[in-house]
Amino acid sequence: MSKFKVILPDQSERLFDKKPTVLDVAEDIGPRLAKDTLGGVVNGEVVDLRFEIESNSQLEIITYKHDLAPDVYRHSAAHIMAQAVQEIWDDVQVTIGPVIEDGFYYDFYRETPFTPEDLEKIEKKMSEIVKADMEIVKEVWSSERAIKTFEDMGEKFKAEIIRDLQTEEVSIYRQGEWLDLCRGPHLQRTGQLKAFKLLSVAGAYWRGDEKNAQLQRIYATAWPDNKQLKAYLNRLEEAKKRDHRKLGKELGLFHFHQYAPGSPFFTPKGTVIYSELTKYIQQLYVKYGYKEVITPQIFDVEMFKTSGHYDNFAENMFFTEQEDRQYAVKPMNCPGHCVLYSMDMHSYRELPLKIADFGRLHRFERSGALHGITRVRTMCQDDAHVFCTPDQLSSEVTNFVSFLNEVYDTLGMNDFDVKIATRPEKRVGSDEEWDRSEKTLMDSFKAMDIPFEISPGEGAFYGPKVEFHVRDAIGRSWQLGTIQLDFNMPKSFGLEYVGDDNSPHTPLMLHRAILGTLERFIGVYLEHRSGHLPTWMSPEQVYILNITDRQNAYCEGLSEELKSKGVRVHFDNRNEKLGFKIREARLKRIPYICIVGDNEVETSQVSIQMRGGVKKDGIQREEFVNSLIKEVEGRLLEPLLLEKP
Repeated sequence: MSKFKVILPDQSERLFDKKPTVLDVAEDIGPRLAKDTLGGVVNGEVVDLRFEIESNSQLEIITYKHDLAPDVYRHSAAHIMAQAVQEIWDDVQVTIGPVIEDGFYYDFYRETPFTPEDLEKIEKKMSEIVKADMEIVKEVWSSERAIKTFEDMGEKFKAEIIRDLQTEEVSIYRQGEWLDLCRGPHLQRTGQLKAFKLLSVAGAYWRGDEKNAQLQRIYATAWPDNKQLKAYLNRLEEAKKRDHRKLGKELGLFHFHQYAPGSPFFTPKGTVIYSELTKYIQQLYVKYGYKEVITPQIFDVEMFKTSGHYDNFAENMFFTEQEDRQYAVKPMNCPGHCVLYSMDMHSYRELPLKIADFGRLHRFERSGALHGITRVRTMCQDDAHVFCTPDQLSSEVTNFVSFLNEVYDTLGMNDFDVKIATRPEKRVGSDEEWDRSEKTLMDSFKAMDIPFEISPGEGAFYGPKVEFHVRDAIGRSWQLGTIQLDFNMPKSFGLEYVGDDNSPHTPLMLHRAILGTLERFIGVYLEHRSGHLPTWMSPEQVYILNITDRQNAYCEGLSEELKSKGVRVHFDNRNEKLGFKIREARLKRIPYICIVGDNEVETSQVSIQMRGGVKKDGIQREEFVNSLIKEVEGRLLEPLLLEKP
């Protein structure tokens, strides 16, 4: 009788008389491993522990220590939460409950809104289900049986999901008497769920469509133990303190109004941050060979049909019609840059041609998706497009990475991961072109010895992209910079250059951004720095505080001197107690608070308070001014005076 062979990560082999499940293999290795098994990875695919393994397959067993474990136990936690809800309220219908970053959610259809007290009830019921240690059983049903069962239960949403799957069979997971449609994977038993917490309730729509039924979404999290759960909850509390919406209001940086939903109004203070970032990038454009352009805001839709945006991005665009012509507000700069390129003849000697554009963009985001300035409808990117020859491609990717590293080092955001997003289902171009473009990007990063992960199906519709995911001060990951390789758009617009063989050739096109949208970056950076911006970027860099009116003339002189050197300074000469003025300045995250009393006037000095409560007394006025200017001009991350004893 033939044996079924399973190959483990250390290349050792296990033989079985019949086709084994993941759990069978774990039990064959040992009872302790079997008890801890949550699932498996078979030939690179994450599977349920009940999955039957074909002979000669590679198997990696998932336990709580595995990187993929959160997907398994949080998936089961969502089912346990849904079961708890339906055991408390039998009129509630369940819809979907996916795993998300650091947690999970489940959408419920219920007439009455959930309250904070309801969340406590659900948590208590979940604990009872976990304590009962119910076996989680996988069953395979015909779709017809599943639809009838869920319809008989009054679960119309589940029945609709099964119909849309258009498969003959579906998998059902049962724990006790409760069951749910699911593809898995799941835990062995409910008792394997170690630590969880319900977090909040939000509104949602069935299938994300505002025309459909309104649902209630319960967000929650789960972790391997209470220690990690507590650490995560502490990070959430810290995130609330750093919320850019809260900081933006406290620091007076931006506002929103119902007349322009999803479109921020930047105040003079907020505009300083915006402008300083723009100026910084513009200075580096000279170093890295970019030329800045200005392109129109509104184009005939024919341009977007040529670029592919009309067919692939129209639901995210704003349209208008004048004089019997249909126009669209540009959602991105690339089609306009292709048009600009096409207006002149180009030789290979001119390439690479690097076109940068700070033009405003507009994209329709659903109102439920809007979030402060990190998810808006009007935005500006540090956007650029590189037209180059195939031979220049690798060096241009390297040039971009050097540019990005310099910016991220300056901003103190150099802890990042690289992901290469491959072809999406909805795309333009042939598979051969996608094969070539994906391989080219991967080879470029391998040549630079930069590790990367693959994000299957997450590329742009016109080409694969490299994403730079930056970790902030509290460990959250944000996708900021990107470079995208496009073989398709230059061809669609008929772009050419004359090669050294005097024949026409189609250029390659790189889409790239380092900060991403300025709006989103500012929101992320405010949270990363908890509002304490580097001095060069701060809306107000220096506050001068007098102790009595006797110092007014000296303070005014210092203020004028700093203003003449381009420093953003404010002399607070209000008749208030010094302690009150210091507290106010600290709340405004002012990098330098200069305190001037009689002694400072007599000795031409200042006393300084900096972020973190650092104090330095008796600094010569000239030394302070020179140090400050050097710090601002060098775009240093921290106050230069912190380096001095």
